[in-house]
Amino acid sequence: MVPMISQLKKVFYSLIFFMCGAHALAAEKGVNIYAYPRELPSQVVYNEYGKKIKIADFSKDFLMIVFWSRYCVPCIKELKSLNAFAAKTKNDGIKVILVSDKKEWPGGFEEQKNFLLKYGANELDFYIDDKGNLAAAFGIFSSPVTVLVSRQSKEIGRIRGSADWDEDDVIEYIYQIKAEHG
Repeated sequence: MVPMISQLKKVFYSLIFFMCGAHALAAEKGVNIYAYPRELPSQVVYNEYGKKIKIADFSKDFLMIVFWSRYCVPCIKELKSLNAFAAKTKNDGIKVILVSDKKEWPGGFEEQKNFLLKYGANELDFYIDDKGNLAAAFGIFSSPVTVLVSRQSKEIGRIRGSADWDEDDVIEYIYQIKAEHG
């Protein structure tokens, strides 16, 4: 009887280890697609001309809002691949925008534009979150975080952390999410 219990314990612990390992792998990727879409916050961002824009104004495209910081090394590392991703997918109804806090750019939009040029992301659209209100409304307090928004102006998920955006499997995964959620 004791050997049988010992065998069952081994099977149980192996199963737990396998399940935790699989969960850790999924968590490591930082992808969270919601079972039910969420309403978007109503806070605005500003474009380089000072125009107020609501996230819902982008409703014709599948939107990827990348909350980032100029002081975040992973954010900077992904800029060039994010730029390449945006160039590869822009004609397929996927729009990528960068959103950062206004206080990071004392030199304004020109400073941000030069920063993006330096790191190979000069073709990305960028916006300012005036007082961090949009990030706070989304519950985002770290970066990078990519919020996925359907063409119906609903948040459908998030990707936490950086990625090699221009790799074929990542692009295919985003196309799959877009096809399934919109």
